[in-house]
Amino acid sequence: MMPLGEAFYRRKVAQIQAALEPAGLDGLLLLDPHNVIYASGFVHSPSERPLGLYVPARGEPALFVPLLEAENAAATWITDIRTYFEYPGDEHPLQWMVRETGAARLGVDCLPCECARTFGALLVQTALVERMRWIKEPEELALIERAATYADYCLEYLAAHGAEIVRAGGSELDLLGACLAATRAKMEAEADPAWGARGVHIVGTVHSGPRAALPHGEPSRRIPQPGETLIAGIGAAVGGYHAESGATFILGEPTPDQWHCLEAAANCDAAARAALRSGTPCAEVNRAALDALRAAGLGDAIRHRIGHGMGLQGHEAPWLAPGDLTPLAPGMVFSCEPGIYRPGLDGYRTINTLIVTEGEARVPSRFLDTHPPAQRILAL
Repeated sequence: MMPLGEAFYRRKVAQIQAALEPAGLDGLLLLDPHNVIYASGFVHSPSERPLGLYVPARGEPALFVPLLEAENAAATWITDIRTYFEYPGDEHPLQWMVRETGAARLGVDCLPCECARTFGALLVQTALVERMRWIKEPEELALIERAATYADYCLEYLAAHGAEIVRAGGSELDLLGACLAATRAKMEAEADPAWGARGVHIVGTVHSGPRAALPHGEPSRRIPQPGETLIAGIGAAVGGYHAESGATFILGEPTPDQWHCLEAAANCDAAARAALRSGTPCAEVNRAALDALRAAGLGDAIRHRIGHGMGLQGHEAPWLAPGDLTPLAPGMVFSCEPGIYRPGLDGYRTINTLIVTEGEARVPSRFLDTHPPAQRILAL
């Protein structure tokens, strides 16, 4: 699988340009690093030094970069590279960029407060590119689906080796380290060198027992105990695009209460999948999914929405959450995260990556389907 290439990025620039004239804009200056990557493919390490991509209504785009990024920028498909020396400079780099565009009516995706106060009134702020990013192209979806296979692999390793690690006295950190190391080795062996810095990446958390009641619990030196729940949440990226998989395991024979919670989480996930249909408002998917937990008598254990968008960022709009009325459209990608949290006792969370289609949701995360609750018991 090759990274996205010049043809993809030229298509994105053309789509941006097609939207500028109807908006009455002479050009668009992209400053958000993820928007720059989306429209140009230029990956950099964001710092205090601003970097921008200028897309004129007609003609070729230009990259505005600090001088120290000149060679990196020149290695891209973009031929118009313009540099400034340093930040903050005698002239603020963003003021220089605005002047360099020569646009009478210039759009911008974001502005730091210091610049908004100085010349923000001269610019038209627009979420054009952010909204474009909501709908993934087939090439982007292919990267997300590949990322999901690696997140699944991490869970598969934990399912296969977790009990052995705990029996040997392993901690949450030991469990996480082992499954991440195995997955990272697989990813690096299979990655195309052309991916470079945006090749493959894997992160995760493992937390157990009462600490599983923390939605964003950090892995620790704590050793999981028999009879407890153990939550594993894994995020993977391929070519800069993210996917997630997650599961709750039981250490030893589950109690009837634990079975009830595992089944409620599975029903919640199924409700989200059933509701994820083109045209449905995001908030309605959230309501339908969490209603399954409420129906199971677990409404008081809900601590967060059912999901969030994913793509170039692990968390990005739109949101499967109250208040987001964005209609779903084919090509949107979301996490689905049924969560049950009972402070002082335990917690349960599962995670699937879901893709909106013209029909039923596509689920590139396969671990939960191939490992139903009965196969997530770690026998100690």
